[in-house]
Amino acid sequence: MPSRALQLLASSGMETTRAETTRAETTRTETTRTLGRSGIRVSALGFGCWAIGGEWRTPDGQPLGWGRVDDEESVRAIRRALDLGVTFFDTADVYGTGHSERVLGRALGRRRADVVVATKWGNVFDERTRTLTGGDDSVAYVRRALTASLRRLGTDHVDLYQFHLGDADPERAARLRDTCEELVREGLIRAYAWSTDDPGRAAVFAKGPHCAAVQYAVNVLQDAPGMLRLCEEAGLAGVVRSPLAMGLLTGRRVPGRAPEAGDIRSRPPAWLKGFGDGSGADPEWFARVEALRDVLTDGGRTLAQGALAWLWARSPRTVPIPGFRSVAQAEENAGALEKGPLTAEQMAEVERILGRAERTSGRPPA
Repeated sequence: MPSRALQLLASSGMETTRAETTRAETTRTETTRTLGRSGIRVSALGFGCWAIGGEWRTPDGQPLGWGRVDDEESVRAIRRALDLGVTFFDTADVYGTGHSERVLGRALGRRRADVVVATKWGNVFDERTRTLTGGDDSVAYVRRALTASLRRLGTDHVDLYQFHLGDADPERAARLRDTCEELVREGLIRAYAWSTDDPGRAAVFAKGPHCAAVQYAVNVLQDAPGMLRLCEEAGLAGVVRSPLAMGLLTGRRVPGRAPEAGDIRSRPPAWLKGFGDGSGADPEWFARVEALRDVLTDGGRTLAQGALAWLWARSPRTVPIPGFRSVAQAEENAGALEKGPLTAEQMAEVERILGRAERTSGRPPA
């Protein structure tokens, strides 16, 4: 074969290899994230473990869980998620008053080293009666809470430790931030965050060298440009709770179909939007979901997968943590990873449908 032909063949092979490498790198970028400045790598999708905690309540009987659960199904769902590439699991000591942490710890077992575990502290509860009894933002309580969480999770460290009282006093929170730095030095936690919807409060924790993230609520129906901007400016990951609007964006919550007793959505507190008086999905919110259905399900996505794809397109720092109670839900949520973020055109269509100010990209407005 002439030398020129050999050169062209070699060049073609090199171009193909480079293209394949680029595609592989892009895929890794889309399916994984770094938690802020920590260097900790996680799957771009996490799993939120509130629902698997089962039923718990306030002293006056207000449900705080998502209804009854089957622990064995929860364990199977977590292990299925692991098999599908999910490496980030978010829980809290108060979910099911300790039950969620125990179930997660049992499910992970020997695979604990393969995952990143996040939990939270700040709420005080009675495990025997499964009742929330108050909150504690004292420095002394941090260590007691962490020790208890480590025991329930069956681990010697927490990867991301999050303050759970979103409206706590910023000055007191600054002292907690400093305590978290001590816990990092002692090897009990790797990084920390605040679960709050207030950018000003999140900025207090962001001043700490080992603050890696902020957990906040955002979804296609309820944008949060201030929090997105804070994460971008401070170099934090955004751990996104309520990415499916408490189930509205799954399409399975409809008007007139009330959640079961023991489900927080059956007696929604003031902060829980979209469920009206608890008799089912609020008709106006349901209509917004239906208006988005075609664009979110384009390309073979389910409605839930489209809602997750919107979050990834909104910011490359987002790590949504949808809840789950079954293997089927775990498989559907994890399946979103293969499909990636929405396109710029799809994002613009969402904004048009919802009547929001157009953005030139999925990034937060300046």
